[in-house]
Amino acid sequence: MDASAYYDDEMEDHASVLKATRESMKEPFEKMLGIWANCIRGGGKILFCGNGGSAADAQHLSAELVVRFIKDRAPIPAIALNTDTSAMTAGANDLGYDMVFARQVEALGRPGDVVVGISTSGTSPNIVAALKMAKEKGLIPTAMTGRDGGVMPDLADHSIIVPAQSTRRIQEMHITLGHMLCGALEIELELAKTE
Repeated sequence: MDASAYYDDEMEDHASVLKATRESMKEPFEKMLGIWANCIRGGGKILFCGNGGSAADAQHLSAELVVRFIKDRAPIPAIALNTDTSAMTAGANDLGYDMVFARQVEALGRPGDVVVGISTSGTSPNIVAALKMAKEKGLIPTAMTGRDGGVMPDLADHSIIVPAQSTRRIQEMHITLGHMLCGALEIELELAKTE
């Protein structure tokens, strides 16, 4: 293996996806920020969900909002639905894995809350079911996805669709945009100033 060539190829591919994302995602980013800010101003919360690496992103972003991102500040209500192992395993055992997030949205969500479904393909059945439940219960379904968006944009009020085919590149952009949303939300809500 030529590690040097691999390093250069990966960096070039990442830079190419970053450039395409930067050029195409500003408006979707701004709209998602507005949805999140309106939700929190209205006393709501943000519910994230994802599988695998997207579950890690969901947990990561929820923690940034609940604890802090840039500076110490008041907490922002958020939860990652993939972190409650008892609810996840009971739901999978009793209702089927496709319903593990929808059931929690039904139990924990309130009208005006935002659900952020994260799926690189946009077709994960349990994320799709969560977005459908969110719509049914008066929450605001949103999506972070990639490729052609899959089926999730048709179910979501708003979507961020990373212009890439590779799962790893889509996830890299999801966490970059997610971090930017956390930072911008703190500023938008006047909870922190930029450093």
